[in-house]
Amino acid sequence: MIGDTSPLDRRADDLTFLREAARDLRSVGAVAPSAEALARALVWPVRSHPARPMAVLEVGAGTGAVTRHLLPELPRGSRLDVVEANPRFTGRLRRIKRESCLLADRALTVEIHETVVEEFDVGQRYDVIISGLPLTNFAPGDVEAIMSRLMALLHRGGTLTYFAYFGTRIPRAIVGSRTERRRLAAVDEVMNAYQHLYGAGQHKVWANLPPARVWRLHRPARGHAEGLDATAVRR
Repeated sequence: MIGDTSPLDRRADDLTFLREAARDLRSVGAVAPSAEALARALVWPVRSHPARPMAVLEVGAGTGAVTRHLLPELPRGSRLDVVEANPRFTGRLRRIKRESCLLADRALTVEIHETVVEEFDVGQRYDVIISGLPLTNFAPGDVEAIMSRLMALLHRGGTLTYFAYFGTRIPRAIVGSRTERRRLAAVDEVMNAYQHLYGAGQHKVWANLPPARVWRLHRPARGHAEGLDATAVRR
């Protein structure tokens, strides 16, 4: 089963992830793939979804730590689009797709897209979106663009899950420059606005390095705008 990663595969994923983190930690956002507990928490909306075909988008998939947990949860006939901008990571993701025994058995459609989510559009809207993007590393304007795009890609009634590490915010603010502290505060404002408007719950995952908080945002069946205006968010 594709969710049962061999020790050799896990080691290869860890080494690939570490190498890319050393190359560009800001865009990778961590030094190791998501732990099993974090992956399970991110995938929860798929697991709790009614047993019918669904459309799922995974963004910032890295080496596929969450993808491996996601595939066995997809109902028969579902579609999964995986968006990852790093070409070395997309190579690992394509291997997961090739080696999966679930695609034919469950009539799953899985597509790997080497791009950024702001430029991603295949004319599809999604029941669930799972984001592994390190949003706290990005500029506030980029965070707003990403969040607005993700909410627009959700079906009405759909759910977006994402995570942020906790316990790292204060040390980063202390050792960072004034410009970095202002950037972090502005990113917090953007995310707080989305959480206030769309928040559907959050919980902490201690069994991850570092520990993380998983957020669920829900796009209402009707009402509310597609996204928030960046100027209004930081007002």
